[in-house]
Amino acid sequence: MTAPAGGLTGDRVYRIHWLPGTDTLRGICHCGAERIAEEPVPLWEWLLAHPRDHRPPTATVPSPPQRAVVPA
Repeated sequence: MTAPAGGLTGDRVYRIHWLPGTDTLRGICHCGAERIAEEPVPLWEWLLAHPRDHRPPTATVPSPPQRAVVPA
């Protein structure tokens, strides 16, 4: 089976990227949570322990501007 041109897709895709020029790895869970580590084993343990310690990215929704009430 070959991966699509854009990479792997699906509900359970985990990624570990090496940051060039460093000894640092970035793990990215299928839920969007990320963690940085220097050793691959703790990073894989964290990824595979989903959802423990995972905090998916939260989108901040701006609140509508408040209108000042001016007495008549």
